[in-house]
Amino acid sequence: MAKRASATDIFPYTDANKPLPHGGDLGAARRLFPNAPEPFIDLSTGINPNPYPLPPLPAELFARLPDAAATARLAAAAAKSYGAPSAAHVVPAPGTQILLPLVAGLVRRGRATILSPTYNEHGRAARLAGHSVVETRELVALGDADLAIVTNPNSPDGRLIDRETLLALAAKLRARGGVLVVDEAFMDVGPPGFSLAGDVDRGSLVVLRSFGKFFGLAGIRLGFALLDQPAAVRLAAKLGPWAVSGPALAVGTAALADAAWIEATRQRLLHASGRLDGILIGAGLGIPGGTALFRLVRTPAAPALFHHLGGAGILVRNFPDNATWLRFGLPAGEEEWQRLQMAMAAFPGKG
Repeated sequence: MAKRASATDIFPYTDANKPLPHGGDLGAARRLFPNAPEPFIDLSTGINPNPYPLPPLPAELFARLPDAAATARLAAAAAKSYGAPSAAHVVPAPGTQILLPLVAGLVRRGRATILSPTYNEHGRAARLAGHSVVETRELVALGDADLAIVTNPNSPDGRLIDRETLLALAAKLRARGGVLVVDEAFMDVGPPGFSLAGDVDRGSLVVLRSFGKFFGLAGIRLGFALLDQPAAVRLAAKLGPWAVSGPALAVGTAALADAAWIEATRQRLLHASGRLDGILIGAGLGIPGGTALFRLVRTPAAPALFHHLGGAGILVRNFPDNATWLRFGLPAGEEEWQRLQMAMAAFPGKG
């Protein structure tokens, strides 16, 4: 008999200086729920379940080292899509994850203050770069930091901070030699006018953008840092040559230039998140926040619901530091939607 799951079984607390667990670990889910029906449905990440269609890729992309001209084309496509001042303000990388400690290392060692709760890798990365780390729920507390980190829109609650407020914070930090890092991993589904991508040339401001979440191609490992040109040169040197693979360069350039797919996908995700709301609210659950790629649920029954869904072959994201929270991503197709609907309707703790 499988043991009963708790809020720490899939995503346990670990030392901040060691690799942290994250969503998407279906291997751990299958070990915990060995009798769950297959295929297992992974709703534990905020990744678009309907990815960008891969273009045909010539074999030489896999056989040759990545081309500098291709990297430049990708940077130009990213600058246009995200609204950065120019391609020279864009540093492509093999995922934003690898950028976190490198960006933190651009700042003199001191105090990193993180607006929390948020993506827990920011704290670990700042420590790896030699900073002491303070987490706070008050935005005003970031003004005295050497390195201030804000995720906007935030995960897991979708919290949004307006552009003017963040620019004022960046100016305060700039005046005292500090740096503001804004993680815009979910800004592709955020409202217009909130991104700071177009403001990075002011200096002491770094914007991070994730490719894999919105485009549904997390395995490509592609992300971007947007920052002023001198800092971009320093960061690119830290990454070294051939940081992004040839296939990732090609796919990223094509996807970022596909404005029609991007807009259609935003609309599809809005519709899908509304459908998810209907299922969750219909089960009597409160939704304190989220984005078009995920919803956060708050309920005292979260541990029981996590176990119930796991037994039905559905993995959602739980949180060791808040046992009342669960995060739901979007199902991939009608069969997954129906399985989620039936599992939620069968949950004895609803209402």
